[in-house]
Amino acid sequence: MLVRLLYASRSPKSIESEVIDSILAQSRKHNPELGITGILCQGGDVYLQVLEGGRAAVNQLYNRIVQDKRHLDVVLLHFEEVTERRFAGWTMGQVNLAKVNASLLLKYCELPALDPHGMSGRAALALLEELIATAQIIGRAG
Repeated sequence: MLVRLLYASRSPKSIESEVIDSILAQSRKHNPELGITGILCQGGDVYLQVLEGGRAAVNQLYNRIVQDKRHLDVVLLHFEEVTERRFAGWTMGQVNLAKVNASLLLKYCELPALDPHGMSGRAALALLEELIATAQIIGRAG
């Protein structure tokens, strides 16, 4: 059974590119063997991530993220059973919000900055869908 999980978290300190690179490298290395795909969106000290795959694998990964010291204030925004993956082409895609038009963020957020803790799960998924449609996601697999 396939599921889609969307969560938000904050970093305990300023997020440096090395931390993002480490998370992405680890995800891209281990996710294929676990059957997990998804997207990581990061802006300021905030993460927004979608994970897709088998229910057990996604839940185990999410539980590890909750316990990971690189994440604070982990909030589950959306969880659903799905018949097909929306993010199947990414072992772990990345959104560089520094290059995203502020008006796009204002469409879904109160301010022109990523604030998933203040968004509904539906709005966060809609934002990610629009980022895909506008080719703002990098790191597509295969």
